Amino acid sequence: MEFSSKLLERAVNEMSQLPGIGKRTALRLVLHLLRQPKEQTTALAEALQTMRLDVKFCKSCHNISDVELCEICSNPNRNAEVICVVEDIRDVMAIENTSSFKGVYHVLGGKISPMDGIGPHDLNIETLVNKVKQGTTKELIFALSSTMEGDTTNFYIYKQIQDYDVVTSTIARGISVGDELEYADEITLGRSIVNRVPFEASLKS
Repeated sequence: MEFSSKLLERAVNEMSQLPGIGKRTALRLVLHLLRQPKEQTTALAEALQTMRLDVKFCKSCHNISDVELCEICSNPNRNAEVICVVEDIRDVMAIENTSSFKGVYHVLGGKISPMDGIGPHDLNIETLVNKVKQGTTKELIFALSSTMEGDTTNFYIYKQIQDYDVVTSTIARGISVGDELEYADEITLGRSIVNRVPFEASLKS
C-alpha cells in the first residue's frame, strides 16, 4: 500500500495494530477522521490518552475503575459474600447486562494456558485465595468460558480453596462449549448464573 504522506502512513500503521483492524480498514478509519472537525479528532485522542494514563484497577476485584475501589465493590447493596470469578472486564460487563447477579466479581486477567506461557502466578489467583482464607466469602461462582483452559483454571482454584468453608459452583452449561461469555445472549447467560450447579458435580460430568 503506497502512501502520499508519511504522517498518514504512520497513523494507518498504528490504527492497524488494533484487533480485527487490517490496513484497508485502518486507512478508511484514518481518512474518516481527517474529514471530521479537528476538535472531534482531538477529543478522541485526549480521551484515549487520559484513559491510558489515569485508568486504575480495583484493589479488591481487579476490575477496571476510575478510583481505587470500583463502583461494584463499593456498592453496599451488593452481596460481597458471593464472588463471581471471571476472566476479564468484558465478562463483568456481559454478566452485569443480565441484571441477574447481585454479588461481586474477581477478575483473573486471563486463564491458565501453558501453550501461551501463562501460569497461575501470572493471574490474579493469589488475591482470590486470600479472600477465601479470610472467611468472609460464602460462595465462589466459576464463570470462565467452557474451554480446556477455562476448566483447568477452575480446577486449579478449586484445589487451592477446597479445604476452606466456601461453596464452589459453576455457571450452568447453557453456553456452548468453547463459547466466550461476552458473546452469549443475555437471557442464556442470566439463566446460567441463576441455575448454577455445584462445581463438584461438573467434575463428574
